Amino acid sequence: MSIIKLGLLASLVACGVFSASAFAGPPFQTDDPDPVQYKHFEAYLFELSDGTATGGTNLEVPSFEMNWGAAPDLQLHLVLPLTFAFAPNNGPTNYGLGDIEIGAKYRLIKEGAHVPEIGIFPFVELPTGDVSRGLGIGKTWYRFPVWLQKSWGPWTTYGGGGEVIAEAPGFKNYTFAGWLLQKQITDKFILGGELYGHGSEGALATSTEGSVMFDSGAFYCITPEFQLLFSGGQAVAGQPETYSYFAFYWTWGQNKNSSSIVKFEPPDAGSNI
Repeated sequence: MSIIKLGLLASLVACGVFSASAFAGPPFQTDDPDPVQYKHFEAYLFELSDGTATGGTNLEVPSFEMNWGAAPDLQLHLVLPLTFAFAPNNGPTNYGLGDIEIGAKYRLIKEGAHVPEIGIFPFVELPTGDVSRGLGIGKTWYRFPVWLQKSWGPWTTYGGGGEVIAEAPGFKNYTFAGWLLQKQITDKFILGGELYGHGSEGALATSTEGSVMFDSGAFYCITPEFQLLFSGGQAVAGQPETYSYFAFYWTWGQNKNSSSIVKFEPPDAGSNI
């Protein structure tokens, strides 16, 4: 897809998900530019599903994500996806390790009174999944996004887009883009919604054609260190597609004056405790 088409897509929708991929910014598919705070950690035990009638459904469960604030403005990222691959038309179902995801989120510009926060979050997807069983694409592939974010009062909005480089038999490169708006409703509850879109990902991918989706979701704080995250949605244009996500989320690390985190904020958003 051309840069012009990407710009048009970005004005309407959010980022795309590959059939064997993990996701962007839990519990949403759009991500933000804010890395985990230096010397802090995040861990997710999650379920993620993405499905179409023509491409089948990928259900990642139980899967694991870890993020580490390795340096100021730098987050290192790892996802280990255990995946059910449900072939379309009542075809075979396979289960196993999908393509392992590693990445690094780097904040380029901090948010100011009139300036959005800007960052990059490139991923490398390692070919650990068996392509013959629908658990990967059979080669290393890449995701290159740019994200922006701005907050005011209880509101936060963020989004961006980029390109997936995934040329392999039955798979192809595609663009993704999108935007999200969320609000802190109470001290323990944050609600958000996103528009999300992507191009065709290839004949063997879950998303054989492009689609535009609307997802809604929430963060619920049980303790400042432990939260529940959930979201779901479906296509509103293009190929019919459904998405769902649920996770248990833990965060920990050493603050300047405390050994634990004391303020609830959504993962990878706001000031990132």
